[in-house]
Amino acid sequence: MRTSDLVLLATSNPGKAHEYQLLAAEHSLALQPIPGLDTLPAFEESAPTFAENAAGKALHYSQYVSRPVLAEDSGLVVLALGGAPGPRSARYAGPALSDADRISKLLAEMKGNRDRRARFVCVLALAERGELRALLSDAVEGELLEAPRGTGGFGYDPIFFYPPLGKTFAELSPEEKNQHSHRGRAFRKLLAYLAGDA
Repeated sequence: MRTSDLVLLATSNPGKAHEYQLLAAEHSLALQPIPGLDTLPAFEESAPTFAENAAGKALHYSQYVSRPVLAEDSGLVVLALGGAPGPRSARYAGPALSDADRISKLLAEMKGNRDRRARFVCVLALAERGELRALLSDAVEGELLEAPRGTGGFGYDPIFFYPPLGKTFAELSPEEKNQHSHRGRAFRKLLAYLAGDA
């Protein structure tokens, strides 16, 4: 496939969709959400790893559309919590709860813990007609603050402090975040793969 081919994005997360569409626009990649995604049989992200969830989701939805499908799984890995919340990042505080609820639960579990090391991980999977074409990943290292800072981003961004810039991800502009984030780094690997595959 070529970078000019239309790629369909499999996500129901509006924050992720917005970031990927900004990234795609910056690099002239034709990317749009899967039309009628909510009408298709849902994929349950229950695997123990980011890679299995991303690949499973891409393969699942690629059965229903004729274009290549891009899916991802991403989340926060906290060393002091044995890697939690990990692939369960979006469901960490229970179903249908808010980002603020998840942050509150995580901060409560980290209270008094001096080891604040954390990383954001992103795995991208590209599939076409039920066949996996690529599986790419990247990560960014940071630290957990004891209280949220910033109003941008989504998810755990307000407590993820990125030392090279001296800010949380929620204090970065969308352009800054895409330049430094796990999602931006993995996406640029996807672009390199597509350029080599053209």
